[in-house]
Amino acid sequence: MNKDHQIEQDYLNKVMSTIAHQIEEVEADTAKRKKTVVHIRKHFWDDLKVNMDTFDDYLETIIGLRQQAQDLSVSQTTHRHAYNRLGKLKRIEKSPFFGRIDFVEEGMNVSESVYVGVATVTDETNETILIHDWRAPISSIYYDYPPGPAEYTTPEGKIYGQLEKKWQYTISDGVIQSMFDTSLTIGDEILQQVLGKASNKHMQSIVATIQKEQNKIIRNVSGRLLIVQGAAGSGKTSAALQRIAYFLYKYREMLKADQIVLFSPNKMFSNYVSHVLPELGEENMQQETFQDYLEYRLDRFFTVEDPYDQLEYLLESVDDPNYETRKASIHFKASSSFFEGIKRYREILASAGMVFKGIKFRGQPLVTSQQMTDVFYNKDSALRFHNRIDKLKEWLLKEIDKTEKMEVEKDWVQEEIELLSKEELQKVYDQLEKTDKYSENSYEFYEKENKVLARMIVLKKLRPLRKKVKALAFIDSKQLYKQIFENGMSGKLWDEQELPEEWREISSMTRDMLDEEKLYHEDATPYLLLKELILGFQSNSSIKYVLIDEAQDYSVFQFEFIKRLFPSARMTVLGDFNQAIFAHANNVADFQSLTSLYGAEETERITLDRSYRSTREIIEFTRELVPEGEQIMAFDREGEKPILSRLSNQTELHREIRSKVVDLQNSGCETIAIICKSAAESLSAYQSLQTINDLKLVKKNTDDYEQGVVVIPAYLAKGIEFDAVIIYNAAEQIYGKESLRRLFYTACTRAMHHLYLYSVGEPNQFIRKISPGKLNNANNYHVDRKQSPGFMGG
Repeated sequence: MNKDHQIEQDYLNKVMSTIAHQIEEVEADTAKRKKTVVHIRKHFWDDLKVNMDTFDDYLETIIGLRQQAQDLSVSQTTHRHAYNRLGKLKRIEKSPFFGRIDFVEEGMNVSESVYVGVATVTDETNETILIHDWRAPISSIYYDYPPGPAEYTTPEGKIYGQLEKKWQYTISDGVIQSMFDTSLTIGDEILQQVLGKASNKHMQSIVATIQKEQNKIIRNVSGRLLIVQGAAGSGKTSAALQRIAYFLYKYREMLKADQIVLFSPNKMFSNYVSHVLPELGEENMQQETFQDYLEYRLDRFFTVEDPYDQLEYLLESVDDPNYETRKASIHFKASSSFFEGIKRYREILASAGMVFKGIKFRGQPLVTSQQMTDVFYNKDSALRFHNRIDKLKEWLLKEIDKTEKMEVEKDWVQEEIELLSKEELQKVYDQLEKTDKYSENSYEFYEKENKVLARMIVLKKLRPLRKKVKALAFIDSKQLYKQIFENGMSGKLWDEQELPEEWREISSMTRDMLDEEKLYHEDATPYLLLKELILGFQSNSSIKYVLIDEAQDYSVFQFEFIKRLFPSARMTVLGDFNQAIFAHANNVADFQSLTSLYGAEETERITLDRSYRSTREIIEFTRELVPEGEQIMAFDREGEKPILSRLSNQTELHREIRSKVVDLQNSGCETIAIICKSAAESLSAYQSLQTINDLKLVKKNTDDYEQGVVVIPAYLAKGIEFDAVIIYNAAEQIYGKESLRRLFYTACTRAMHHLYLYSVGEPNQFIRKISPGKLNNANNYHVDRKQSPGFMGG
């Protein structure tokens, strides 16, 4: 061990000794605080005198109760903080830091050594910082600068100086395994070690290997909208999660994890990324899919198609006579044009067209829909739209009050009274006996009792009606949405050139679905928007940050809706338009259209061109699959070229895949994905490959991603990486259409170390256009490029 190595090991030993001592202290403190919390809970009422005899006694009781509750709350909070601190200390006990910078601040003569780790560690006096949290302002120098002039921003302003050296470490179980003096942001040696490891069932924190461009994403705090366009494997999702950790650190006095929402593509992906924040000692933010939100809001009224069923239809139902109509419907209903049309429709409803549901009581009309229409448009017509709805609601409640007074005298009420149970009668009798001076046998007492019972019965019968009126259920939202697709309405909402040629067929198809109480996925957000515009938006102002991953899968319409759903939030949008596989994807294009969400001055865009997931050979192959793929840069990690095998039939295909899986398992691959075009193809492949040991089929409702061998549709594999990827059938008949280019690219870019492509018959056109030397042919199949000249993603 050389001198420098020994000095650093000595410092590491000193830090670990300090941490060990602090763990002992915090463990004792945590146990003590836990005892206090348990004691207060156990004896909460012992020292509290509950007396309600006089107002002073009541006030004294309330004050005592509040004091006890406050004591409990303080004890619980201090215990939680101690427990969290203990968790952080134990997490870094054997590997406290991963980097060091030697920085000379301007005006100073002495260099300061700043060690960077996952959490802050101070000495016993709490005055000297031994380890700086990676999110601390000074730590940004580690990620952003090579030796030379450097600066960092503090709340008081910028600090300038000179970065003299930058060290990087790999530490295992309290021992420095390697250390590098590097001029790069992250030395290739350490990054190579990290990238060369096998894939894990959970996404890992990249905090020790954050690159300069990723750090720009993490620490960006300007504007309302940050758009990150990142190549497959560029670390955009991981950087976004570190961004959340940075915000929770920077704004820790005012921001909590439950004020942050991450919209994930699916539940499996949510579980895949769920360990990153806890690894960094932070609580997890809220995670959900946008589909979960739609179903939460609409499930009571409709069966709502999800995006994967929509995509499955597009992939597998090309022969359906309504196929082109459905494609046109998806595209138009995802557009900003349709969004603006919905808003115009709501404005039109202020003058005419509102549809109301008549109210009945005991089978008889109480208020007709026409009466509601007359009141809405003819009474208080000068008021604003939502005020008129409130007025209509108040009028309906008064009509119910009138009905209540009339109904208590009717014969059916007396019949209901006779059917009351003894318990119900006794309850009313006891209540009257306490308040009335009449004797039990008096006629007046009987009359009083009868009136109370009658009113109780009518109130009970009318209660559901009042509840519905207060919830504005008298507005016929379904019929109002359906009305958009009735003859004559489209001309009021759009110019003729805006409408797709298939508008008549789209309208008919949409009306049919609504009649069946079903919503296509492309109708769910527009329907909900219209409902919100009419009833009032159910926005959530407590959410301060919204992150949307796989943003290329969202329509412009959905972005506009999410903006209104979280009016106080800043939004971070992450995606790769090369993986835009849904029919509406070209509405988002290269995310340029999203600038209009908050305006250009409130929008910043960052592009990540370097891919770290795959080997250089895999990236050089995959970047030729997409337009402008030459802009994607590979991190220089060598491996084998992708291998193409052309096979004659399905039997041969399955035999080759089984054999390849065994080879990969023997070579140490822990995650192997057999990626198919669709769920239908995945199911067929899974059934044919059952002899593979512990094979798993991933479906749209699969909650957890497990290591091993999985069969998975390409669209569910997005965002996840595997040691080895097997493309189940890359044939022309499977992926030949131009519309499937990005789906095929997505499937291939899941591979970290190995990529194998199998083709039953002619490989698809995208493979045939690959430049010579980028792909190995397992069976010397000749790829004929004369018909399809080589290109770089064109």
